[in-house]
Amino acid sequence: MSRFIDLTLPLVPGHRGVAMEVSCTVAQEGWNAAIWHLYTHAGTHMDAPLHFAAGPAAIDQQALEHCMGPAWVVRLPQAAPKASLAIVDLGDVAAKLRAGDSLLLQTGWSRYAADPVRYRDELPRISEELAQWCVAKGVKLLGVEPPSIADVNDLAEVTRIHTILMGGGVTVVEGLANLDQLRQERVFFVAVPLKLAGGDGCPVRAFAIEGIPVEGWLHKEEGP
Repeated sequence: MSRFIDLTLPLVPGHRGVAMEVSCTVAQEGWNAAIWHLYTHAGTHMDAPLHFAAGPAAIDQQALEHCMGPAWVVRLPQAAPKASLAIVDLGDVAAKLRAGDSLLLQTGWSRYAADPVRYRDELPRISEELAQWCVAKGVKLLGVEPPSIADVNDLAEVTRIHTILMGGGVTVVEGLANLDQLRQERVFFVAVPLKLAGGDGCPVRAFAIEGIPVEGWLHKEEGP
């Protein structure tokens, strides 16, 4: 039996980059509606290459096949604050990964989402070594729990890591949650953004599916 696991942080008005105002109510207009104001990198979100000028592509140009596919779950629950994650941290997944596979790094960092200082300022990061490796190995999508793949307080680092990955064709999803609920080492992962014309990123609804065959899905080496 297949199992769906929601990997998305809720977008809550008042949280960083999220605001909402009531537009209509059943009592006055006959229906409920609201206007939401969202920072393009709020909550669980996908970056577009345009975000760091890693390429000209905006989020509405993101190919759907690069928003889903087989993913390896790497367990790193003991990742230290500000740790620089390296190839060795992938364990045996590094040897199993094929071009077109995705990586989900379970660090447990989403547990700090309600603590904005720690969540943003002490996050474990992707090392340059690991970023280059992901590009060389043809990783399709890299998903992480912190709100960024690099130190948001170090412009040079955050620019360099994003540019390496997205410039090398790796889709980046940040702010994932609930990765500790995944039971399998390999899942089918989906993260789909809104089609914002010219957008530099967008919140996504991310989820994993367990209990279905994942081999043969959208790998680079496979034909039509």
